[in-house]
Amino acid sequence: MRIMGLDVGSKTVGVAISDALGWTAQGIETVKIDEEAGDFGIERIKELVKEYAVTEFVVGFPKNMNNTVGPRGEASNNYKLLLEETFHLPVKLWDERLTTMAAERMLIEADVSRKKRKKVIDKMAAVMILQGYLDSKN
Repeated sequence: MRIMGLDVGSKTVGVAISDALGWTAQGIETVKIDEEAGDFGIERIKELVKEYAVTEFVVGFPKNMNNTVGPRGEASNNYKLLLEETFHLPVKLWDERLTTMAAERMLIEADVSRKKRKKVIDKMAAVMILQGYLDSKN
């Protein structure tokens, strides 16, 4: 039983995967997407689902601080629907407020250069989303 965590952005999707017991989250990769062209990285996600025997998804759901849902939240909900339609697996939305900022802060504290941070920030945010979900279950 592995769970895939996804941080959906406008240009990339950060991907994390749980261990087999569902205790810890590890960053896998960042998948490039092109919303305008209708390319949501699903082919690569399919490969990862097969490789890791994924049984469930957790998608970061960026709410505004006043608990309303804006355009990015709507995009995450649409991605959730696409995953459900494509994989026929459970997909949960997980409140991800401030996860990207927290991930960036961790990388800055670890003295990771700005160029390298840009490459891994979405993957780190996906790890934080998935780990938060896993922690809530245990």
